[in-house]
Amino acid sequence: MADRVRRLPALRRLQVPPRLRRLLPRSVRARATFAATAVVTLALGGSSAALLAVLHANLLRTAQDSAVEQAGKVVELAAREHLPSILPLHGGTSIWVVDGQGRPVAATPDLLAHPLAPPPVPPATKEQPQPAQGTQPLMPVPRMQEHRSRVITMPVTGPDGYLVVHASTSLRDVDAAGDTTGTALAVGVPVLVLLVAAVTWRVTGRALRPVEAIRAEVAEITGHDLHRRVPVPHTGDEVARLAVTVNATLDRLEDAGLRQRRFIADASHELRSPIAVLRTQLEVALAHPDPELWPELLADALEDTVRLQDLAADLLLLARLDAADPVSVELLDLTALFAAALAARTADRIPVTSQLAEGAQVLGNRTWLTRLLTNLVDNAQRYATSRVEVQLAVQGPLVVLEVRDDGPGIPEGDRERVFERFTRLDDARSRELGGAGLGLAIARDLAGHHGGTLAAEPARTGARLVARLPRAGAEQN
Repeated sequence: MADRVRRLPALRRLQVPPRLRRLLPRSVRARATFAATAVVTLALGGSSAALLAVLHANLLRTAQDSAVEQAGKVVELAAREHLPSILPLHGGTSIWVVDGQGRPVAATPDLLAHPLAPPPVPPATKEQPQPAQGTQPLMPVPRMQEHRSRVITMPVTGPDGYLVVHASTSLRDVDAAGDTTGTALAVGVPVLVLLVAAVTWRVTGRALRPVEAIRAEVAEITGHDLHRRVPVPHTGDEVARLAVTVNATLDRLEDAGLRQRRFIADASHELRSPIAVLRTQLEVALAHPDPELWPELLADALEDTVRLQDLAADLLLLARLDAADPVSVELLDLTALFAAALAARTADRIPVTSQLAEGAQVLGNRTWLTRLLTNLVDNAQRYATSRVEVQLAVQGPLVVLEVRDDGPGIPEGDRERVFERFTRLDDARSRELGGAGLGLAIARDLAGHHGGTLAAEPARTGARLVARLPRAGAEQN
């Protein structure tokens, strides 16, 4: 936590300033186009600069290699025989040869018509001394400009004595190629960037069109028309999966709305019956103020009041479970907890036999787990004939609670329906036996709240309800 607090100032510094944020495009389409155009512009700009640099280097190296090759040929010739005053022109390379005094000896024809200043004289050596002051060249020698030509110098000793061969190659072709390539890139890169921007704008628009249709449809859906669904494009991409997910969410919302309305209707019906009976009893007591009838009327009124109170408590518990409110949990030994809960049941119609294994520890809420056992045993007591059995066992990472009775049992087709709220299967499971159809629904919600399950499983006789809860410490074992 301290590290996160220390990193907060740095994160704030990385945020985009509000003024700059206002300058950025707001729509996804515009942002995608802006980002793609910026990336392509930077990539093409860098690639163009690299291309120009590589092209210039390659052309310059080619020109230099040509000058070196032509100078090498003259050097080989000068080493074998006397040089003629006029050298043949090869490959556009200008060549002139000077002796140790700096006096021209030979040159290519293209240099003879351009009398320019002589080139720098090479430094003196023991074999070749510095030329005397005032020595003038005997023939015209060119002066080359570095940005337009490249000069290669090679010394040689032959029949004519010590000579220096100068080979110059023009860089005008290099500059022309660079200018042509630069002009082509200056025209082509903006056109390509505009093309990328146009294509990105169109493609993102087509891709986001289903999203806008989904948004418009969801914006019109209210709590009264949850049956509506968003259109699913036939593209099979992320947008199609988004539409499928939205429709699945709407399905759950519609189902939750239907269950809520059905729950409210059932709760109103269940509450109306005891309230109507209680009102009738009170009206009878007022209409016939006979003290001999009051004990019976008060007993009936008290019974309906208790039933009404239990129903209200069940409804509040269901509302709390639906809201998933956090509750305090602790490490519980279900063996001791269930043994104490069963020992307190002294007024049961049928005695309960139990087999509780040791080591059944879970993380849970004491009150809710006790209520889970109570609801299952109450359901068994309501329909049992002569036997109610409770068994607690440890099976690997699970703690398994089984409650069995020898009553009419649960038909196979109704083993899931009995866990629906306000569900009564037949006359045997009637309101007169005290059930409102909430006990098993509450028990399943309690088991699910603790990460477990509750199901009605096959049995040879009667009903068999099995709850499975995760055992505490099973992950470490």
